[in-house]
Amino acid sequence: MSNKYKLCCDTDRGLSCCGCGRQDNQLNTYDWLADIPGNDEETDLVEVQFKNTRKGYYHNVNNLELKKGDTVAVEANPGHDIGVVTLTGRLVKLQLKKANLKSADDIRRIYRIAKPIDMDKYREAKSREHGTMIQSRQIAKDLGLQMKIGDVEYQGDGNKAIFYYIADERVDFRQLIKVLAETFHVRIEMKQIGARQEAGRIGGTGPCGRELCCATWMKNFVSVSTNAARYQGISLNPQKLAGMCAKLKCCMNYEIDDYVEANRKMPAKDAVLQTKDNDYYQFKTDVLAGLITYSTDKNLAANLEAISAERAHAIIEMNKQGEKPLSLLEDGTAKVEKKSLDLLEDADISRFDRSKRKRKGGNKPKGNGNQKQQQGGKQQQGQEPKQGDAQNQNRDEHNKGREGQNQNRDGQKQGRDGQKRNRQDNRRQQGQRRQGNRDRQQNAPKNNKEE
Repeated sequence: MSNKYKLCCDTDRGLSCCGCGRQDNQLNTYDWLADIPGNDEETDLVEVQFKNTRKGYYHNVNNLELKKGDTVAVEANPGHDIGVVTLTGRLVKLQLKKANLKSADDIRRIYRIAKPIDMDKYREAKSREHGTMIQSRQIAKDLGLQMKIGDVEYQGDGNKAIFYYIADERVDFRQLIKVLAETFHVRIEMKQIGARQEAGRIGGTGPCGRELCCATWMKNFVSVSTNAARYQGISLNPQKLAGMCAKLKCCMNYEIDDYVEANRKMPAKDAVLQTKDNDYYQFKTDVLAGLITYSTDKNLAANLEAISAERAHAIIEMNKQGEKPLSLLEDGTAKVEKKSLDLLEDADISRFDRSKRKRKGGNKPKGNGNQKQQQGGKQQQGQEPKQGDAQNQNRDEHNKGREGQNQNRDGQKQGRDGQKRNRQDNRRQQGQRRQGNRDRQQNAPKNNKEE
């Protein structure tokens, strides 16, 4: 092999190989052509990333040996900016098409690899970003502007600041630019972004447990509608459908094409499958698995049967021809009814009524032990019926006692009801007497006047 090309096989600038970049950068791209000889010499275009998701494309006019992760100083207007090289070689051309740059003048030059003096200015400028953002929000609020300043990015040399803002309507920020320029003494640039772009710039973790797609690889955003949730059978719960940006999750569009294609193979939802044993209505579907669950009730889950979509189409065709299969089973045989098992079929219900034999304690005498045991056994056998009769008598007496107690309770209850009625009658009579006394007192003055 010629010595003109140098194979890159070390891992000094990446996690696994030269195709990997620094994982702390957002929108990181894997360079799967990094180990191909002559890849870097294919083009002089280089992709450079700045704060969060802002990227730019530059010409390596000085033929610098650049690799992923190198910090470089690039041309800016005015001055220079500091960024990190994220991609080199052939893939930069493909990325350039996605960026949709309007003219070749937008592609500037790379000056040099960043020096310590450049890095000192860069760190000083970055340290002022948070304080500038807080102060600019207060200025916009004082001016009464309906906008939110989400982020501030200083240029590497500190001569320019980009203010990213969100606004629902058109905002006249000419006065705001004047106030910001007088306050911070830098050149001001305003950029409007949406809620999804703001979430991508801030970053975070999604409900799936992974880093946000808009902060790692997604750059172009496509509109998402609730129809994507309906096709996939997702519950229309706004709290679950919304992402970190308070908009519908972009990931609902990832598998929508597969669900649309799979739904075409499914029978209509209102199709009724008629068999000789019953009529079946569609209850739920598993689109990706191609399974449909049918119920004998139109609104409830009753006698559920899960069959494939092919079997459902076959039964629908049979119904159109006036035929009815024996059941929904694949082989068309009649469904075997499962008989319920009686757990007490062989059990003795009276097993709990048997009297327990009392065990006698004590030491057993020696000698004629067997004869005594036999005699004792005969005596116990003779006494068992007597003991049973005594127990039955005790139960009868106990039941009679309970009946007597119940009768006493009924009598006490009737006595209380009678006392309650007597009290009510007494109160009623007292009320009538008081009303009569009031009527007499009112009539007495009238009789005196007439006299």
